[in-house]
Amino acid sequence: MKGGRKALIVPSVPARLQHHCAGTLCPQNVSLLVQAPGDVFSACVPICGGVELPRKMRSSIPGLGRVMVVLAAALASASFAIPEDWGEEGVQYGQLGTDVTLPCPGVRASSPVQWRRAGATALPEGSAVQQGSLVLPRASLAFMGTYSCHGEDGGLLHTVSLRLGHAPGVPFVSCRASDYENFSCSWTSSVETFLPTRYITTYRKKSLTGEEKRRNKNGHVGLCLQDPSRPGTCTVHRSEFWSSYRLNITEVNPLGFSYRLLDVTMQAIIKPDPPEGLVVEPIPLAPRRLHVSWKYPSSWPKEPHFQLRFRLQYRPVIHRSWSVVETVNLSEVITDAFAGLEHVVQVSAKDFLDAGNWSEWSAEARATPVRDLVFTASEETTTDARLESLAEEPSQAPNPEPINRSDPLEKMAVLVSLGIFAFFILAAVLVITILIWLRVRKHGKDKTKPNFLVAATHLKALPKAQIL
Repeated sequence: MKGGRKALIVPSVPARLQHHCAGTLCPQNVSLLVQAPGDVFSACVPICGGVELPRKMRSSIPGLGRVMVVLAAALASASFAIPEDWGEEGVQYGQLGTDVTLPCPGVRASSPVQWRRAGATALPEGSAVQQGSLVLPRASLAFMGTYSCHGEDGGLLHTVSLRLGHAPGVPFVSCRASDYENFSCSWTSSVETFLPTRYITTYRKKSLTGEEKRRNKNGHVGLCLQDPSRPGTCTVHRSEFWSSYRLNITEVNPLGFSYRLLDVTMQAIIKPDPPEGLVVEPIPLAPRRLHVSWKYPSSWPKEPHFQLRFRLQYRPVIHRSWSVVETVNLSEVITDAFAGLEHVVQVSAKDFLDAGNWSEWSAEARATPVRDLVFTASEETTTDARLESLAEEPSQAPNPEPINRSDPLEKMAVLVSLGIFAFFILAAVLVITILIWLRVRKHGKDKTKPNFLVAATHLKALPKAQIL
């Protein structure tokens, strides 16, 4: 086959299926091809565990197609039980809770055989020798150990180490992109197998351009690269932000395999790393202001088309509730900080176009705004006076004067309350003054009006000659 891949074909498989399976990446370079009569279903099952779902081609006998796929899985599972592939020679793996048979190679069925267990005086309860093989019923973890079979004369014939566990379950998989060029996936096993486990991680691009289809008729299939220093994770490099991918995470152990297929869209899984270099500084002569600055995460290349926006949260250390501000800048001025109180600040990032999710919060940074100059001078004067009085009259008796424990916030609240009260008093006085003035003015007009009417009447009553 293409690339030197070995394959078991059941039955004959056309060339297009061979190309299909050649695209399923497998470190051991072995695949199992299955085709039902009439080209109903086809499945490509790498012996090392990479699995793709059966592809329906022409559904004329779907039931038989499923049977052939099950047969493929059974053949693949049988191949996993080869001890040489998983550990040292002489190790046999078995399924917990089932009957396990340990053969004694080279012994005739009619020959008497003795079985012994290292470190134990007797074999597990219920075990029996059948035709030279040792059968362990409903095996449990307590049955694990080293067994040996001996001939009639007591000579050693064979030794085997038994390891018991479970077949893999479907792994839990989640993916995340910390930038628009790569994405990583992590997984955990859904079953505690107690056996050595391997993972086969591949991906396929779901939507192809015309050029990609001409270059690769079976789609772009590649390895999601695993990093030995970070077990349980793999990374797809040079991914495309606007593309979708299908990820295949296959868990394999000596008893079988199980896989998870996951569709990944870059826009949905984008989650930047937290911003870096967070710095918080007090602003001189500004008691309620703090200057905050930060940098893009190093894992996010700063490009004109892929900017980030940021979310800033801050609070006094002694308080629990956060204040939040959003910005597109790399710095921000907090204008409502509490003078003289230490504040804690954090920042997170998200794609500018609102794709994906917010990053985790950055590491905390702390700073204290400068104190109000009036309160600071007052406190210093009070402190100096107390020190002088203590120096002049030293005494061990407690000071009877009450201790002023009011803080600057309380003083500020009192001043604001007094200012508001004075404003209302002044407004009331002004309103009363205006009302009195209007009333006096109206009263003056009323007195002037009758005199004017009397004079006008008198002039009208005089003869015309007198008027002239």
